[in-house]
Amino acid sequence: MSQRSDYRFAERLRVRWAEVDMQQIVFNGHYLMYFDTAVAGYWRAMALPYQDTLAYLGGDLFVRKSTVEYNASARYDDLIDVGVRTARIGNSSLVLGCAVFRGDDLLVEGELVYVFADPAAQTALPVPQELRDVLQAFEAGKPMVEVRVGAWDELGREAAAIRAKVFVEEQKIPAEMEWDAADAVCVHAVAYNRFGRPLATGRLLEHVPGVAKIGRMAVLAPMRGSRVGRAVLDALMHAARERGDREALLHAQTSAAPFYTRAGFVTRGPVFEEAGIPHVEMVRAL
Repeated sequence: MSQRSDYRFAERLRVRWAEVDMQQIVFNGHYLMYFDTAVAGYWRAMALPYQDTLAYLGGDLFVRKSTVEYNASARYDDLIDVGVRTARIGNSSLVLGCAVFRGDDLLVEGELVYVFADPAAQTALPVPQELRDVLQAFEAGKPMVEVRVGAWDELGREAAAIRAKVFVEEQKIPAEMEWDAADAVCVHAVAYNRFGRPLATGRLLEHVPGVAKIGRMAVLAPMRGSRVGRAVLDALMHAARERGDREALLHAQTSAAPFYTRAGFVTRGPVFEEAGIPHVEMVRAL
């Protein structure tokens, strides 16, 4: 039987009213939904945007078999942790082990057997070596993201693409407001996954002597909620410390303020608008 410590990754969920049946326990079919929800989180934890990654690999994953073994029941409003791990990798198959825990108590466990296949013909293909390497590295506890810090000449192409996607396309900020002369003199950071795909960016400039200003923090939508954005923020704060800054300042969109609070930033002053979006100034000592 599985133990909570067997799973490096787990997605925390809360049982909803609609998931409970007439026996006042979670209806058995919902556990497969829990597994699928956690598998999506597993891909995020590996810094792999699911659709873009499979398009890059030239295939798709099709479920061949699902098994579920029920040991005990989850109930309405329970907090549960749904663990996912790579159990086996075959020639064209990938087996994920899944388990649902309430605290340390195992409630349900099972397996999802996928076949890597051509998405049009749905004929099996070998599991790509690149994917094998990432899965094995994650289970071995190795880092999934590399953050590179450098000048615009080095990182500008990838940083600009992420910022255009997030700020211009998604948030509808006018392009002329997004680009400024500061990019040429800022320190930039870009996070890459193990396939070399850029996922997040940010920049650092001097606000006043001794105070670093962090800005243009952007994370591609599929990676939000992972630790990719935090890796960029940490890299920028490290660069600020290295050059002797004593404080970091940023203008956070109010929707992102909890992210910065978890990183040790505190709010200073009232909410204000920037590019038509509510912001708040936040600071932390370095």
